[in-house]
Amino acid sequence: MKDRAAQLLVSALLIVAFVAPALGQNPADIKDEIEQSDKAAKAFDEIMGAPDKAIPQGILDGAQCVAVFPTVVKAAFGVGGQGGRGVASCRTRTGWSAPAYFNLGGGSFGFQIGAEATDMVMLFMTNDGVDSLLRSNFELGADASVAAGPVGRQAGASTDLRLNAQILTYSRSRGLFAGVALKGAVIKPSADDMRDVYGTGVTAKEVLKDGKVTVPAAVAAYPKALTRHSARKTG
Repeated sequence: MKDRAAQLLVSALLIVAFVAPALGQNPADIKDEIEQSDKAAKAFDEIMGAPDKAIPQGILDGAQCVAVFPTVVKAAFGVGGQGGRGVASCRTRTGWSAPAYFNLGGGSFGFQIGAEATDMVMLFMTNDGVDSLLRSNFELGADASVAAGPVGRQAGASTDLRLNAQILTYSRSRGLFAGVALKGAVIKPSADDMRDVYGTGVTAKEVLKDGKVTVPAAVAAYPKALTRHSARKTG
């Protein structure tokens, strides 16, 4: 009886060892990535919760992709680098894509001098802007045009921004949400996070643009939040 139980245990362990990697997602192994999606969803819900102070609906509905970097921490006051992690999702024919994971570093937050932590939001308005996001790394303002996004009732002045800027950027710290001209920040896909959630070799392009990756239930909080505020699909 003991031998039989031992054999069953070994078989179960072998199944887990082979099947779990193939699935590319195990909630027990991606706790950190789940938390990133949850934080981004919460931050975006809070930002959009005050219509007069949020991203104008017309601007959001025109965005092809949205990235949120919750709790970006400054390394120094006014100068120096910043660092943070976040997620991005793009519109597809079936709705918002599964989240892809990115790291953010460098750059300047302009008026946010003295802020200890800042939520950053980026709206990718054009195909070229989206293509920039999908590179191995890109610098805002150098590899893609960027502008401070309009907020709330400033929407009336948004036409030129939508025509000329590939990326609109926002920041929130200490309860203040506003467009900010974030330039010099470098964004790179997080290879570790992508591997943990989707398995080896899955790229941000496959997740965001090719529409080949189903949204894993464990990290669905962020695309669900985007759907609540802008449900438009492509095509």
